[in-house]
Amino acid sequence: SESPSPRQNMLVRYFIMKSNNLKNIEISQQKGIWSTTPSNETKLNGAFWESSTVYLIFSVQGSGHFQGFATMCSPIGCEKSQDWGSAGFGGVFKVEWIRKESIPFQFAHNLLNPWNDNKKVQ
Repeated sequence: SESPSPRQNMLVRYFIMKSNNLKNIEISQQKGIWSTTPSNETKLNGAFWESSTVYLIFSVQGSGHFQGFATMCSPIGCEKSQDWGSAGFGGVFKVEWIRKESIPFQFAHNLLNPWNDNKKVQ
């Protein structure tokens, strides 16, 4: 029998991932990968190893919508991808998209972030 995952009974973490453009979200949805700035990598990798599931909720900056959400399926590696077209991104990691749909922020207006002065999640 298979042994249970060492991450099985731990926290679930959620992160809002802002993208500068829709093209990067589309690449992610097609290829099942994502890349972020190096300043975010330590926090995301820590969440990946310390949590049972890490949900990434995607939004294009200034769109007023969420574009969907995915789970983080691997830690962030050192390999970079040319897909993003920017030298400002770090390593690539795998994601599995659960929902690919544009949802207006107003549909989530009741969600508040207690770690960000109870501001709306958007």
